[in-house]
Amino acid sequence: MLISVLPIWLLTVVLDTVGQLAFKSVAADPMAGHGFARWRYMARRPWLWLGIGCYVFEFLAWTAFLSLVPLGRGVLLGSINIAVITLAGRYLFRERLMPMHMLGIGLVSVGVAVVGLGT
Repeated sequence: MLISVLPIWLLTVVLDTVGQLAFKSVAADPMAGHGFARWRYMARRPWLWLGIGCYVFEFLAWTAFLSLVPLGRGVLLGSINIAVITLAGRYLFRERLMPMHMLGIGLVSVGVAVVGLGT
């Protein structure tokens, strides 16, 4: 991967990860209630707005990233988000990881490394 593309790619990974974690945080809040009241409660939480903001900036960073790499390579490199978000969910939300999850994370990571180094 070109060295000039690396910071933009890392920015997309960070923004997507933070956005997903923010959405999970607001969605998993036990105080949220049910039905329409739940949505009103979540709309007032800063985590929701952080997630939306991350997605807006990720859209811009992702567009910049795709302007520098072929679409097929960009999408493959972007799949590292799956591994990063899964691991972050494990540590921040104490979600369980089964052996098959770990195998999947390893395979995705190897695939991203092969694609990234193959440039």
